[in-house]
Amino acid sequence: MSFEYSDDTARRTETADDETDRRTDRGTDRTDSERGRSDARGDRPAPEVDRVDATEDDLDRSVRLELLAAENRRLRAEYARVRQSRYRRTAIGLAAIGLAAIAGGALFPGSREVLVAFGATGLFGSVLTYALAPERVVAADVGERVYAAQAANGAAIATELGLRDDRLYVPVAAGDGAELYVPAHADSEPPDVPDGPFVLEAAGRGLLLEATGGPLFREFRRTLTDEPATDPAALATQLCEALVEGFELADRARPDVDAATGRVTVAVANGAFGDVDRFDHPIASFVAVGLAAGLDRPVELSVDAGDERSDWLVTCRFEPPAEARDSTGRADGDADSSAPADA
Repeated sequence: MSFEYSDDTARRTETADDETDRRTDRGTDRTDSERGRSDARGDRPAPEVDRVDATEDDLDRSVRLELLAAENRRLRAEYARVRQSRYRRTAIGLAAIGLAAIAGGALFPGSREVLVAFGATGLFGSVLTYALAPERVVAADVGERVYAAQAANGAAIATELGLRDDRLYVPVAAGDGAELYVPAHADSEPPDVPDGPFVLEAAGRGLLLEATGGPLFREFRRTLTDEPATDPAALATQLCEALVEGFELADRARPDVDAATGRVTVAVANGAFGDVDRFDHPIASFVAVGLAAGLDRPVELSVDAGDERSDWLVTCRFEPPAEARDSTGRADGDADSSAPADA
């Protein structure tokens, strides 16, 4: 009995073990199947990783932009500080020279008058330099961006109104500058009485604007000890010197004047505020306004690309002064009258 009982027990044990193995295999197969379906769906954690990487890239980009903006602000502040310190050093140097000259006048009685005068000049120059030193310096790229918006707006308005590409600078009363007149037709005449910005008269339909060079010309007049020259050649030289030395709008500006035909061409190199051929550019506008106000006659402006010696050629045309026409006529008449005598 015990043997049969043992065999029966063994058979039941083997049967239970087989059932357990089958269940284990089915569970394993089900787990593998579910894992395969999960892999087929793309395993969702991957997009979350991509989103995290994209967020980190955006943060890095924002940090870099903030660092660049902070660096630009620092460079502008440093540039302004250097410019101001340059004026201060100049003022201190002039003061030191003045004090040294006055001290020398006390030590050397024979040269006292010269040394005291020299010292007083140095002290006066020191005070003047310190008083006229600019408190704030605006970088050229900032000014260029400001002008670019104004130029784009002016050009867009002229295009929308169907105006010509002609640029005519008309003098205002009392030689206080000139206004920019953009005509609608080739035969349009600027209005006798300034009434802008839109000129609606049939004979002078167009656009009449405050020229960019107007405030510059008024500042230019304040720096002169006398009135601006009325001779085209002398006036062009004064304007070019103001462009380079006074306003620092260009590294070089050289005039070429033909008074007999009423033409002044200024070769400009390394000018500020970008391309000079844009709408009412400060460099071209200042030259045109200066000639219109100084000669008291309208000036037509055109700007062309330069050559290897200059970047831009600013050409202003106007009615020649009477004395230039008379001198040309006399010269031609003398040549004609001498021809028969030579024959």
